[in-house]
Amino acid sequence: MMNLKIALVALAVAVSSPAFAYNSKSPIIGTWRMTSLQTKDAGGSLVNIPYSGQVIFSQGGTLSVQAMNPDSAAAPTTYTANGYEAYYGPVEIDEAKNTFVITVQSSLVRNLIGQKMERKFEVTEDQLVITPADPKEGWRVTYKRL
Repeated sequence: MMNLKIALVALAVAVSSPAFAYNSKSPIIGTWRMTSLQTKDAGGSLVNIPYSGQVIFSQGGTLSVQAMNPDSAAAPTTYTANGYEAYYGPVEIDEAKNTFVITVQSSLVRNLIGQKMERKFEVTEDQLVITPADPKEGWRVTYKRL
């Protein structure tokens, strides 16, 4: 009887857990360390910003981002507060279009909660490049697989 209860509980967890609901073999799945962040300057050229961070695309269908500008007095942006960026949520990956959409579930910047953010990506061996779907945002982040 005890084995049956354990089996039923395990089955209930497996069926209800999002980690088992998402089974992508996408090359983007994994943990990535930021190697560069570039933004456009006033002249439209990409310039390096001294950020560090990581992004994780889980096998369970979630994405989490953490990034930090070493200058804690840096002006806040759409994505940052006190030079720090952190958000998390379910992600949908479109391999055919090389895009993903995250629905922000929690974030350091509360205005992002509930928003859907679309990004373009390119994976080449152990390198990941992410850019905004809207080029007017003017940034590019490069990561290395851990």
